[in-house]
Amino acid sequence: MMKVFISAQLPAITVEKIEAANIEVTMYSQDTLITHAELLAAVQDVDFLITPLSTQVDKEIIDGAPKLKLIANFGAGFNNIDFKYARSKNIAVTNTPVVSTNSVAEVTLGLILDLSHRIVEGDMMMRTTGFPGWSPLFFLGHEIAGKTLGIVGMGNIGQAVAQKARALSMNVQYWQHHQLSDPEERSLGAKYVSMAELLKTSDFISINAPLTDENFHQFNAAAFEQMKKTVALINVGRGPIVDEAALVKALQAGEIGGAALDVYEHEPQVTPVLTEMKNVILTPHIGNATVEARDAMGNIVAENIIAVANQQAPKYVIN
Repeated sequence: MMKVFISAQLPAITVEKIEAANIEVTMYSQDTLITHAELLAAVQDVDFLITPLSTQVDKEIIDGAPKLKLIANFGAGFNNIDFKYARSKNIAVTNTPVVSTNSVAEVTLGLILDLSHRIVEGDMMMRTTGFPGWSPLFFLGHEIAGKTLGIVGMGNIGQAVAQKARALSMNVQYWQHHQLSDPEERSLGAKYVSMAELLKTSDFISINAPLTDENFHQFNAAAFEQMKKTVALINVGRGPIVDEAALVKALQAGEIGGAALDVYEHEPQVTPVLTEMKNVILTPHIGNATVEARDAMGNIVAENIIAVANQQAPKYVIN
């Protein structure tokens, strides 16, 4: 019987589907993240590995699993896996794109609304000091209708963010290395601009891009200096795209208005000073943390495991 090791707790339907295909399943059941040593010990005799973004799969892990045929990453990203080395060992690496698009887009808009209307800040006030009562100038925020949203990364998630933002009467502009077609832009109501123009003119900037060698610390001190002093930065892409030390300095100096982060440069750690700022919202990487998205992701990894077990090609191979 073929074996699969799952390095984190997954939805029950994922395990049930794999077991129904007569594949033996072992799953790491602790609430903490699996350690490198624990993972190395667990993969020695497995045919398949399912792992989340929080688990690093390096050369040592790959070499320690001589029977390994597939690494199925539970997530749209794959920076946690040495996928090039896996390919040299004839091991396919897959991810779970598309299915988390709507969830991440909803979280993006939720963070924009939270920052604009100071919802989290208000909640903290009510749980601590309370408020003196309604008055015309008390606790003012801003409406997002008519404001300009700049989206960095116009893939599936970026386009979903654009659609939702337009429904809320925002003006949408975007930047990425390639411009969308004219019909795509018109259907989204989005305008293609240079990165410099996006930084200069956006009221909100949403990072919806994957991490690459090129965009590491793309949002650095120089980028913050180009932004409006009132701009709000939202990062639901990948943490290292933002230089957190530079972000802290920009916030402290009043160079930008606020930030909302769902991902972090040194995840799961967050730069401590950020936790003390009222104009910063911090969430624990919950972009696709919905039952619907996680079940769909689990279905993809299960189907890919079963496909390879039956000597068929898996979907969403990234190497």
